[in-house]
Amino acid sequence: MSSLPTSLTGAAAPGAQESGAATPGAGTQPLSPATAQQAASQRGPAPGPHAVPSPTFSPLYQQIKALITRSLQSGEWKPGEMIPSEMELASRYKVSQGTVRKAIDELAAENLVARRQGKGTFVTTHHEDVVKFRFLRLVPDEGEPHYGASHVLECKRLRAPAEIARLLDIRTGDSVVQIRRVLNFSGESTVLDEIWLLGANFKGLTAEKLTEWKGPMYALFEAEFGTRMIRASEKIRAVPADETAAELLSVPVGSPLLSVERVSYTYGDRPVEVRRGLYVTTRHYYQNDLS
Repeated sequence: MSSLPTSLTGAAAPGAQESGAATPGAGTQPLSPATAQQAASQRGPAPGPHAVPSPTFSPLYQQIKALITRSLQSGEWKPGEMIPSEMELASRYKVSQGTVRKAIDELAAENLVARRQGKGTFVTTHHEDVVKFRFLRLVPDEGEPHYGASHVLECKRLRAPAEIARLLDIRTGDSVVQIRRVLNFSGESTVLDEIWLLGANFKGLTAEKLTEWKGPMYALFEAEFGTRMIRASEKIRAVPADETAAELLSVPVGSPLLSVERVSYTYGDRPVEVRRGLYVTTRHYYQNDLS
């Protein structure tokens, strides 16, 4: 499958923040020295002596959001677990409860955490409908969205070709895992996927594990390999079916297919997956919600 040059959508990275430190003002307060040091380490090294100073500043709640995100990334609070209360986090970071609430509001909007009435705030997981259907964009003309049955064609470890290495931000020749599979919906071959994963993140991934797993592939990546997909960017266009795609998808050669190239990112805006799919849209459509 060829690279797709026309970008349809690209989401901003969750947890991304403006550079600079918070400035005290109305509705804000300075971070404690320890918390400020944590926030500074999240932003990276200080600029050199000849760097041009940035005119933007990171609001206090954004700094707290970055610190909470770092705890999620480190595994301090794992998928499905409850995070500390707003009061506990406010005490931990020496800020107001309102500042923590605003940080959590953004994390919830990005599906990194979910509030449960009367229970608390929990780290979301790809096993939950609110997250697992977030990355499933193929919707049937009739009925509710659901995952199709996966038929794994192959799963092998090899050296990254130049184009895949560029998309994954690794060196050409670094280890990657390639997966080819067909998704069947209601007994019909509907999606032909070619998936490339960072080899370092998915040691031990085999066709047998993929076949045995019942559920979304991203839930497997999260549960078995500790890699959670946070966001994705996609390029979409229409293409004719070549002989291989036509045979695997049971359509005539030259039939119109929807070609989708996705790059998926984990914490720290790190690319970990390139997915190229060919979709039969006779009984499905591709839904993209913009906000």
